[in-house]
Amino acid sequence: MKSFNNQALIVILLMPFFYSCSTYQMKMSDYGNKLHSHQYNKAIKSIEKNKLLKHKRNSLLYNMELGRLHMLNNNLQKSNEYFNAADALLESNYKNIKDVAVSNLTNPMLETYRGEEYEKLMVNYFKAINYANLDKTEDAVVEARRITLATNRLNEKFDGKISRYSKDPFILNLQGLIYEMNGDWNNAFIAYRNAADVYLNANSAYYGVEIPNQLKQDLLHAANMMGFSDEQSRYENLFNQKLSSQKSDSTSELILFIEEGSAPVKEDNSIVITNTNGIGSYQYMDRYGAYVSVPYNHRNYGIKDDKISNIRTIKVSLPSFRVVSNKSNSINIKVNDSEYSPELVEDFNSLAIKILDERYLSEIAKAMTRFIVKKTMEVGSSKLAESLAQKKDDKMSEKEKKENKENAENIGKAIGFLVNMTNTFTEKADTRTWLSLPAYISYVRIQLNPGENKLILNGSGKSININVTSKKGLQIRSVIFN
Repeated sequence: MKSFNNQALIVILLMPFFYSCSTYQMKMSDYGNKLHSHQYNKAIKSIEKNKLLKHKRNSLLYNMELGRLHMLNNNLQKSNEYFNAADALLESNYKNIKDVAVSNLTNPMLETYRGEEYEKLMVNYFKAINYANLDKTEDAVVEARRITLATNRLNEKFDGKISRYSKDPFILNLQGLIYEMNGDWNNAFIAYRNAADVYLNANSAYYGVEIPNQLKQDLLHAANMMGFSDEQSRYENLFNQKLSSQKSDSTSELILFIEEGSAPVKEDNSIVITNTNGIGSYQYMDRYGAYVSVPYNHRNYGIKDDKISNIRTIKVSLPSFRVVSNKSNSINIKVNDSEYSPELVEDFNSLAIKILDERYLSEIAKAMTRFIVKKTMEVGSSKLAESLAQKKDDKMSEKEKKENKENAENIGKAIGFLVNMTNTFTEKADTRTWLSLPAYISYVRIQLNPGENKLILNGSGKSININVTSKKGLQIRSVIFN
């Protein structure tokens, strides 16, 4: 009874520590509230004061959030300063040698955050849009070239597998638009073709997005501009459509990207993995009630058989996405007595969830390793404490030896209990994510008249106006529709 009371006291004393292990969403709630109510100046101050994001391991998130906030606040130069800082971190592939150890002993929230693959590409998107809005075409072109490096790294990581997020046609499409804006039709054609091929190789739909008709026309137009008649004919057959119209050199056009909603957020989700048929046979029940085998080989993680032979049940925490914005608006754009309907080019609800599904088994493997390491530490700590607490004195009576042994065992159990409780309450999934990303991005190509053009965007009872001054060639802009 005394031992139980001591253990209960330990738990009570540790409650503030356990509660401090709150979720990422909870610690970012003040920022999230200001962000979603469009109080961008206050959101910036909230980020700058946020102790969690001030940690070096969260430097990428800190810079991405501030880059996005300054963009939303129309301070584009400042925005790109933060995005450049984020880009530098990504290029350095900044890793901490202690990350693996920290993750295994506590939880992956204490690792250096290196970003989801789509988050990395969105840094390129936002930077390019900022440069285009600032009329810094040369800088936008530099960013387009950097997109090639980013997509090559992604492609190499997954060896170009169609079953993995190894390419993003949205970012390749953007690259083509930037080259077209600069009058570089050869590179524009290559980028448009690369984007279209991703869709075609995925049966014309990629992570919840169908190939846009505008991309088809842009690829055909670029082929026509370069005199690639064979390529133009080939893609006309593949698309089952012809190039709709020719454009004169004096044509003034606008590519408008429309960003809506909030990207899904990560939450902590626990699953129980059972080992019923001996070492190496693991399974869990998925959300559909079906049992799924886990191809986990503990030896690949340096774990010996004796460390796992007695473990029958493993409870682990894994990240899962919760959708925040359920659907995009049906937007209609009126300008110069004409009407336009944007096409979806990126759906983060679909993209984020499917990418996480692709690596779910590897997430499980990492979580299982974490559990086994913690369990081993728990047993080892208990035995070590018992050994250290046991006095070794040959002059002790049998009664004293018995009391000494019982006392050492109780200390060992108490330490083991303490380690077990610490392990249990610190077991958390990595729920960090870029909170200011949109849920959907759509785009539209608009013909402009000479001079000032008033664009009226209508959708779901909302309306916003944008004024754009025409100029020769192509402009690229973005707008938030929330």
